[in-house]
Amino acid sequence: MVLGMSLATFTLVHVVISLIAIVSGILVMIGMLGGQKLPSFTAIFLLFTILTSATGFLFPVAQLMPSHVIGIISLLLLALACVALYGQKLAGSWRWIYVVTALLSLYLNVFVLVIQGFLKISALSAIAPGNPPTGPVFSAVQGVVLVVFAALIFVAWRRFWPRAAAV
Repeated sequence: MVLGMSLATFTLVHVVISLIAIVSGILVMIGMLGGQKLPSFTAIFLLFTILTSATGFLFPVAQLMPSHVIGIISLLLLALACVALYGQKLAGSWRWIYVVTALLSLYLNVFVLVIQGFLKISALSAIAPGNPPTGPVFSAVQGVVLVVFAALIFVAWRRFWPRAAAV
């Protein structure tokens, strides 16, 4: 039991939270690429990404795992993103700090999504066995995801100049 839910139910809740975080994060990234803030989607993205990282620590395990390290890094990035957006109102260098930290946290969610896909989808597990998955196909997919995100973060960093309107 986790938070009064069976482990299966808690896992489902965690997955739904993660998918909401990823979809809203992609919408926020698209907005950034067009120079738009999208405040409602941004709030949803930040909240659900914080929730997915936080709920990841509630799974019953006996030791620190790589997923916990990713969660810690994500929460640190999200804290900076929230300070930049809500505390500093994207003034000066806080603009690029927000873009980079928010989109790196989105990347980490997608990174974990790819890992989970290779673990849970039998066709993918067959070509990249193990826990965590290994092999050239898995490495290639994660490499493509990394390169795509690096390019998108760079473009967003260059294009995201929101108007001075309030958050």
